[in-house]
Amino acid sequence: MAPSVADLKTEESAAPTKADVKPKPSGLSYPFYYPYYDVDEKFPPTQLFEHTDVGARADPAKPNLLTPNAITRDISTYLGTEITGVQISQLSKEGLDELALFAAERKVLVFRDQDFKDLGPERQIEIARHFGPIQRHPTSGNVKGYPEFHVVYRDPEHDLFKEYRGRERASGIQWHSDVSYEKQPPGTTFFFILDQPGVGGDTLFLSQVEAYKRLSPEFQKRLEGLVAVHSAVKQAEFSQKRGHPVRREPVETEHPLVRQHPVTGEKALYVNQGFTRRIVGFKTEESECLLNFLFDHISKGADFHIRATYAPGTVVVWDNRVTAHSATVDFDNAIRRHAVRLTPQAEVPIPA
Repeated sequence: MAPSVADLKTEESAAPTKADVKPKPSGLSYPFYYPYYDVDEKFPPTQLFEHTDVGARADPAKPNLLTPNAITRDISTYLGTEITGVQISQLSKEGLDELALFAAERKVLVFRDQDFKDLGPERQIEIARHFGPIQRHPTSGNVKGYPEFHVVYRDPEHDLFKEYRGRERASGIQWHSDVSYEKQPPGTTFFFILDQPGVGGDTLFLSQVEAYKRLSPEFQKRLEGLVAVHSAVKQAEFSQKRGHPVRREPVETEHPLVRQHPVTGEKALYVNQGFTRRIVGFKTEESECLLNFLFDHISKGADFHIRATYAPGTVVVWDNRVTAHSATVDFDNAIRRHAVRLTPQAEVPIPA
């Protein structure tokens, strides 16, 4: 059982405040989305719900998404497609269904030149809810009055990347699938780029489908049926230590090591260094040995990785069920990086 919030307090905890009320720095392109923290904000436990992936009803030809104006460029063979000539804000319900299917097939979609005048917070939330209930993050900065948003922000006064990964680490890379500790982790996910360095600040993505395919058939069979624990505890401990909120009791949830996508039927590894802690039924050394091999396998698989490059007005859509990703902290924190994520939850992971 995961510890309670009270158990996470340490002597090093910063004194909590009602809310983060620091003045917003100048120069923000979108000050509305500046991260907001309220230690008194609390969310109830997430509840199980019936989920049907909207991609299952999509037209495979995708006429409402890939219109004659759409220009696509595949970033690699296994994942990643860049799209211009499509405004997400203008997509019909049928177009959004096709977006879910395309994201499942290509794993990561990078939409360029999105007009945020037509893609304000209400429309962003409306679009995301088409794919499932939006996960409200238990610890991150959100937008005041809009707890659905997870804010990603870095500047000289606000550098959680370095603090969370550890100042003594030689690399900031940490592969993860967003909030995989949830009972129903996310599927189709949206990431809106607001302010971005001219160089750097990209995201690495990998295909967990191709990572699974690269394993031998005998090894694949050994992994199928195994279950691993995904934990929110470390994330909650970090937030508690900084005097930031823990809005929901941290959970630990068991998920299959290999899951199957409900629409494409593809099998994918479902492990990530950020949240996967141990394999159920294995002794400690056995679990560490197998998980470390899988972490090493996915992190070194450069031939099934991509590097998604960004600019203001980029919107990235990816399927968290079949991918993992990592920020790249390769820019000076004197340069602002600002983005927001909406994370609709999907089905309970289906074992392969």
